[in-house]
Amino acid sequence: MINIEVCIDNMESLLTAQRAGAGRIELCSSLALGGVTPSLGLITQVMKHAEIPVYAMIRPRDGDFLYSSDEIEMMLTEIHSVRTLGVQGVVFGLLNQQAQIDSDALKSLMQASKGLAVTFHRAIDCCEDIELAMETILAAGCERILTSGLASSADLGIDNLKKMVTQSNGRLSIMAGAGINANNVARIVKNTGVQEVHLSGKVSRASHMKAVVNCGYLPEFLKMNVTDGKKIDAIKQSLQGF
Repeated sequence: MINIEVCIDNMESLLTAQRAGAGRIELCSSLALGGVTPSLGLITQVMKHAEIPVYAMIRPRDGDFLYSSDEIEMMLTEIHSVRTLGVQGVVFGLLNQQAQIDSDALKSLMQASKGLAVTFHRAIDCCEDIELAMETILAAGCERILTSGLASSADLGIDNLKKMVTQSNGRLSIMAGAGINANNVARIVKNTGVQEVHLSGKVSRASHMKAVVNCGYLPEFLKMNVTDGKKIDAIKQSLQGF
């Protein structure tokens, strides 16, 4: 059975994803920025209602994955904080100036994450040498890698995803993410051998405000991006038989 991980940044999406049959949650703030560390308030509330495993994103800012020593300290502090709130895992990734895994910093983060499951995220898709990057991540003890196969979408990265599944040889899980939808998910799974897929399944909905004022004309005031249960259900239907 293919596990479906849904990436969310609000409570409404948690409840929708669970009802639709998600197998795991990646919890972030600011998905519009690619996802950063969620607030303690959001984590606390999510853990009150979560019925499936929740992994917290550990990312101190948007932008590249080359972090300063101060930012690494922030990440270590965030791992400690989210652990106390009961999450089952954490998600992070970091690179050095040569576009390879920062192995020393990764070791420190893994030590701080002891007892938690760890996903290394799509920072790997920015690596110069993907085979070396995978071996570094494997040696560190990560549970899985989230990747598009070094492409703009998992559908376009099928060849590399297949190579990564072969190289991992069951030592960790390769989870396909980026552009996953009901039209391509079966093809991706069939042609790569991945057993997990990752998506936000988001849709923009109108505000529930009954009275809408100008508000200085802030477009974000009039809409909200949330998980669409129909998209998750469609993916589940597409994966029947796997």
